[in-house]
Amino acid sequence: MNKKYRAMQIVVPGVLEMTERPIPAPGPDDVLIKIEACGVCGADLRDAEKAPQEGQPGRIPGHEIVGHITRKGDRVPGIWQTGQRVGVGRLGGYCQYCNPCRNGLFHLCENQLTPGLSCDGGYAEYVVMRHTALIAIPSALSSAHAAPILCAGTATFNALRNSGARAGDRVAVLGMGGLGHMAVQYARKMGFEVTVVARGSDKERVAFELGAHHYIDTFKENGLERLRNDGGVDFIVATAPDSEMVAALLPALAPRGKAILLGAGRTPLQVMPGMMIGAERTLTGSFVSTPAQTERALKFSHLFQTLPVIEQMPFERANEALDRLKRGQARFRIVLTMNQDN
Repeated sequence: MNKKYRAMQIVVPGVLEMTERPIPAPGPDDVLIKIEACGVCGADLRDAEKAPQEGQPGRIPGHEIVGHITRKGDRVPGIWQTGQRVGVGRLGGYCQYCNPCRNGLFHLCENQLTPGLSCDGGYAEYVVMRHTALIAIPSALSSAHAAPILCAGTATFNALRNSGARAGDRVAVLGMGGLGHMAVQYARKMGFEVTVVARGSDKERVAFELGAHHYIDTFKENGLERLRNDGGVDFIVATAPDSEMVAALLPALAPRGKAILLGAGRTPLQVMPGMMIGAERTLTGSFVSTPAQTERALKFSHLFQTLPVIEQMPFERANEALDRLKRGQARFRIVLTMNQDN
């Protein structure tokens, strides 16, 4: 094995450059992963815009990581073995001792690392991660298809799985991007009637191909009126960070209906309390889940072939990948691959 590895690091906000670093040794609770693939997520854009800390190496983005364990620390439990293929998502490992961890809410750990933000991520040939972040990857899934499920997949899968929705319920998916195209597939395979609400007709055909029953182009018609005319919906899964549209669609919820927020934007959400109170509607958020729950999402994706639509690029082209994502040109997830001989 070589003594150095290549990585794409942030040099100035929004710009990455190739660098070489010594391959790090894992700590007692860590593993060293040789990376095969890393998905490109919208959160990577925000991470890459943060200026490097003075005197510190540039941060390496990326949090949809799949690779093989090459070394492990002395305290890493035996369920993780050298050579095993594993994944790491947005959550870089829980601490096991804070109050959320002690209550079993590991994904809400107060001391959670965040790959690409508070620690180095996956736009690289190697990465060191806490063993509590590790996710077992089913052998039947390719690394390129598994990578986006570690963030976009588990976020939408668990939002629907924990929503309280039952087979036959009506679910509206707001947005048809990296998260939305996964939500449509999961919702269809879970037995829901699926309506996609999006801007423009360019994604209408693929929405139906992935399982949508209805499509609303908000450039052509009023989303709220159309949903109401179709009988309303029991659940709204908001995958797009569009606070104005979320607020506009809330009155389409049936009594005791629920809206679930997944897309994190920067605009406040304006809600009329009476509209929520009078019909006992619920507005809630949903975060990516624990490693164990992500493994459920991976298994479901394999069993029911709810796979991300991906395009692959070598990780040396990470700047191009981020630019395509920023311009809205990704269809639907870009996955960076590392072709290594070392």
